[in-house]
Amino acid sequence: MSRIHEAAGSVSRRALMAAAVSTVAMAAFGGTAARAQDGLGTPEQPIEVRMIANEAFANQWQTLMVPEFNKAYPNIKVTIDGVPYVELLAKSMLDATGPSPTYDIIIADDPWVPQLAEVGALMDLKSAEAAAWTDAGYDWDDFNAAPLAAGEWKGVQYGVPLRSNMLMMFVNKALYEKAGVPVPTPDITWEQYLAQAPKLVQDTNGDGKVDAWAIDTYFVREPLTPTIWQTIMNSNGGSLLDENGKPAFNTEIGIAALETHKKLLEFAPTGAVSHGFSESLQAFRQGLVATMFNWGSVYKGSAIDEKTTTLKPDQVGIQALPAGSGGPGAHRGIWNGTVSSKSENKQAAWTVIQWLSSKEGEAWHSANLGVFPARKSTLAAKPSVEWLGPVFVGLQQAYDAAEKGKMWRIRHPRSDAAQQILADEHSRFMAGQIGAAEALQVAADKIEKVLD
Repeated sequence: MSRIHEAAGSVSRRALMAAAVSTVAMAAFGGTAARAQDGLGTPEQPIEVRMIANEAFANQWQTLMVPEFNKAYPNIKVTIDGVPYVELLAKSMLDATGPSPTYDIIIADDPWVPQLAEVGALMDLKSAEAAAWTDAGYDWDDFNAAPLAAGEWKGVQYGVPLRSNMLMMFVNKALYEKAGVPVPTPDITWEQYLAQAPKLVQDTNGDGKVDAWAIDTYFVREPLTPTIWQTIMNSNGGSLLDENGKPAFNTEIGIAALETHKKLLEFAPTGAVSHGFSESLQAFRQGLVATMFNWGSVYKGSAIDEKTTTLKPDQVGIQALPAGSGGPGAHRGIWNGTVSSKSENKQAAWTVIQWLSSKEGEAWHSANLGVFPARKSTLAAKPSVEWLGPVFVGLQQAYDAAEKGKMWRIRHPRSDAAQQILADEHSRFMAGQIGAAEALQVAADKIEKVLD
């Protein structure tokens, strides 16, 4: 691997570098003058950048995104290693804390940034060093607050949003119409949703057997299942932690939200207690459920791609989850682009991340890969493909809801351990082994010790 050290340099040198970048404007994030700078490689000596990412999208990025990036930066060679989600944090931590890390870029899930930052694994993307390599038109203020905050820890910006996922409500309009139930609007409340649910458990072909249900989502024991309960709780004004960082979810609001999550099983397909991401997604795409609470990034494969869904674009709606007393529900799940603090190719690594999260990069990413943008300007503009129109409206609503209700997982270096505790106690409640109040009290006691 070619390694070119980028010295911090003097203030005057940084100023010259920034001026050069500004002069060429980098309309496509990759002008000739910019590419000639130290750290971005030359045809004779290209820079090699290695990235570790979730295997769910790593191959897609390697085969589709990297060639597009290389149109602007042909001298930066990007290799992306895909790792299963359940192994990604551990492998990222092990590599980043080693004496000679393999990876220049770590794609970190929403709650992992504090843990990586605390061990000194990440570069400050707003440092003087990074500022010298940041395009003048990058516009930090253009990001929506909720996704940008996922890359921040203790006032330092360690990451930027690259795949801005949000937990959202998918609607099969055809099944609503078949049941004679009004298609939900973004104003629908949890009470209204639950009142309609029994009618959406229906026999659609007249053979006397139920063949369509109201809902499918996460019910099985896994770390992301508690996000459904948390979203219901947050939408009713509840919180995971109080202002002192202590558990605050073992309340009447938390208990009612947990019981609501379990009540959804009454209107879900048989065996849904063992359903998670894949099972609920399959049920929705096969037209078996009227609604699905799942990550918004699956929209393209659920409404557009004929290879993966039986549904058509005009049949599928997307919006924030039903509203509680505090407003609509959502949950933030941002994949952050971060640069290893030990990378010898920091400028090239930050350039890759900048391109992905730039206005131009977001537009290409959303149109070609269905990836959700984080910038306000992207969501406010007319999308390049028609199907993204309603998606952008729903996504902006979800960002606003998440920011207002602090709808994200625990932010702490031990967040992963805390999430495992929530998954364990949530699962015991779903299985009928424990009541809602006891499940939350046990979880609160354990999490308080973990966070201390």
